[in-house]
Amino acid sequence: MKKRLIELLCTKSFKYSKEPIFKLASGRMSQFYINCKPVILDPEGIYIVGHLVFNEIRNSECTGVGGLTFGADPISVATSFVSYLEKKPIKAFSIRKEKKDHGMIKWVEGDMSVGEKVVIIEDVVTTGGSTIKAIQRAKEQGLDVIQVVTLVDRQEGGIENINQHVKNISTIVTRDELMSWITKKSLNN
Repeated sequence: MKKRLIELLCTKSFKYSKEPIFKLASGRMSQFYINCKPVILDPEGIYIVGHLVFNEIRNSECTGVGGLTFGADPISVATSFVSYLEKKPIKAFSIRKEKKDHGMIKWVEGDMSVGEKVVIIEDVVTTGGSTIKAIQRAKEQGLDVIQVVTLVDRQEGGIENINQHVKNISTIVTRDELMSWITKKSLNN
């Protein structure tokens, strides 16, 4: 499944340039652009991602999986769906970018209770900033963050930054694995 995920990411989500032409959310320019949404919103992609992420957390004690909306939402839902099929149900939740200011004022949406052990999901990690924000908001809501799973690590220091907040971190695919696929593909053409 991982090989197919790498192929899908390389054909739908990953762009590379010898010169840094891609502007990142931080404002910094990069040679790499990764937008996982075309893959995590694709039927085959969501199937693969749900299984791969569930396999990363299958033996954990978590009862919930989620992250900052919107990047984590499809991954969390797919993982939750697979968990039910595998007879180890794990709930999905979503962390808002802006705190809800009416009704039940909170960061986290979903059927989560204070003290539950959760896994934070991220689609792409660069600096780790959005993942750390998700960790902090989950903790503020009373959740116990025991693990982080990222779909793609850009290998730019983000995992090390996240590791200052959560020790158990898993990466499904690295930028080097994507570049390796691109390189092999170009050599075969």
